Amino acid sequence: MMANFFSQFESPSYMGVPLIAIAIVLPWILFPAPSSRWINSRLITIQGWFINRFTNQLMLPLNMGGHKWALLLTSLMIFLFSINMLGLLPYTFTPTTQLSLNMGFAVPLWLATVIIGMRNQPTIALGHLLPEGTPIPLIPVLIIIETISLFIRPLAL
Repeated sequence: MMANFFSQFESPSYMGVPLIAIAIVLPWILFPAPSSRWINSRLITIQGWFINRFTNQLMLPLNMGGHKWALLLTSLMIFLFSINMLGLLPYTFTPTTQLSLNMGFAVPLWLATVIIGMRNQPTIALGHLLPEGTPIPLIPVLIIIETISLFIRPLAL
């Protein structure tokens, strides 16, 4: 039985160690360290092939300016993939069920895209707040609604 109504939101722990810390650190331990050998092992070769194919598929629809995000997006996706795969093991904890981890990834990436959009193309970024062909009496209301939806986007996604 729960001791209090909000105890369901607490991070589970095992022998005093929070399971979210173990689940976040474990995927990085599983990655093999590169060596100075001429011939790589099968695991390193498969890992390199997977990362190259994944990055190629991720960057295919983007222009050359978007390729600077390749390292961040690829490492984030591999990290999330490995955490969720570890969550399939019995008696394990998946940290992506916690809102704190999801918001920790969502808010900085959302804020970066909004700030970069406002800095590089301010008219296009502000143009998204008002749909084309809007009647004049609805313009103030739609700008407020679109601004609210912009700030709610990290929570919704």
